[in-house]
Amino acid sequence: MASEPTQTPQTGGSLSDRISTPADAAQSTEVSQDAAGESELQEPDYSVEVKLSDLQADPNNPLYSVKSFEDLGLDDRILKGLSDMGFRKPSKVQERALPLLMRNPPKNLVGQSQSGTGKTAAFVLNILSRIDLSTDLAQTTPQALILAPTRELARQIVGVVQVMGQFLDGLVIGTAVPADTATRPARMECSVVVGTPGTVQDMIKKRIMNPAQLKVLVLDEADNMLDQQGLGDQCIRVKGMLPRTIQVVLFSATFPAHVHRYAEKFAPDANEITLQHEELTVDGIKQLYMDCSSDEEKYSNLVQLYGLLTVGSSIIFVRTRASAAEIEKRMIAEGHTVASLTGGIEGSQRDAVIDAFRTGEAKVLITTNVLARGIDVSTVSLVVNYDIPEAYAGGSRSREPDYQTYLHRIGRTGRFGRIGVAISFVSNRDEWEMLRKIQQHFNCSIERIDTNDWDEVEDLIKRTLKNSRAQANFVAS
Repeated sequence: MASEPTQTPQTGGSLSDRISTPADAAQSTEVSQDAAGESELQEPDYSVEVKLSDLQADPNNPLYSVKSFEDLGLDDRILKGLSDMGFRKPSKVQERALPLLMRNPPKNLVGQSQSGTGKTAAFVLNILSRIDLSTDLAQTTPQALILAPTRELARQIVGVVQVMGQFLDGLVIGTAVPADTATRPARMECSVVVGTPGTVQDMIKKRIMNPAQLKVLVLDEADNMLDQQGLGDQCIRVKGMLPRTIQVVLFSATFPAHVHRYAEKFAPDANEITLQHEELTVDGIKQLYMDCSSDEEKYSNLVQLYGLLTVGSSIIFVRTRASAAEIEKRMIAEGHTVASLTGGIEGSQRDAVIDAFRTGEAKVLITTNVLARGIDVSTVSLVVNYDIPEAYAGGSRSREPDYQTYLHRIGRTGRFGRIGVAISFVSNRDEWEMLRKIQQHFNCSIERIDTNDWDEVEDLIKRTLKNSRAQANFVAS
């Protein structure tokens, strides 16, 4: 990166003129020529590293790694559910995780794998293979608990359990998320519970949910769950209410070092599955950025992009609830169809918005980081970072990028090897510096879009999304 100018940059002109020039700026005009090239949009290719807590585990054992679901000795009804989901063989993460998850006696597992690699299916498969549905009492007694940071992710996981377990007679799934009113069931009569930590804690305290027979505890997006003070405290309290013999499974796309140290205490003596840090950037996502001279130009560019946003489905990430509400209001007033989802919206309304987005009734969703993690909508082809994700220190903005949130945000597109596009807007020195640091951190290329020619912008993005692999019917592998 060139040295920064000593004078305060003036408003107007490109950001590279006003602040600095990236090392690859000279190539930015060539983006359109090779954007859809095979060399730049490789399918994710990564190796899985396994750390065994039990030194007696035999890497030569045929179940150390599996090449087919049949190798696991699964119930035929579960195999049928997997087939209905489109799973033909285990993903690379599942090849190594499933034998460790399903071995007996059960062992704890800490798993780190990028979005779209099948980690949700892995822990659900483990749960369905362990629960007992042989009696009416067993079917209505909680035996597995899955905790997620948001109601949206909890509801999505419920959907995976429902589809994968649809042929299992007597499978009952309970959802423990905040309700709009004070109404609560008299008792959680189900074999699998999926919920958020605070609500589960409340239900156990009020004896609505009996944890005595729980066999498996899963934390999805575990780094976020254990790092956030409120959620972390709640997770600790919930775990303290559960049987000591419970199998603890932690899964996330990222595990910062300080959270990983804590995870080792939360899930003691655990087997570990990890991807190398530099392999975490999703290769199937074309990462771009737009220079904007002001916040108003950010909005103008977003409106210009609207036609592309509706080619498939798109998510626009903003920093605050107020920004989401303002952008939604302005775009609707100008005749554009958009939806907004933030943490300030009542639960049932949030459910309605995300359901409309999943079905395609709403194609453009404006949201805060509440949807940055875990949400998997296969039609999402474009993510816009209207505001660069920023880390907070002591409740205040740090002017430092939030690397993990950036990774999770762009991971909402390019799911399971599909092609996706992520566009970040930068309008001042702080945003430029944060984007530069993100590029350095992940050792990736984030290329500039020339907004002086919107026909060229449209052509670039459309050709990227129309790459043959983006349109192919994907089979999970």
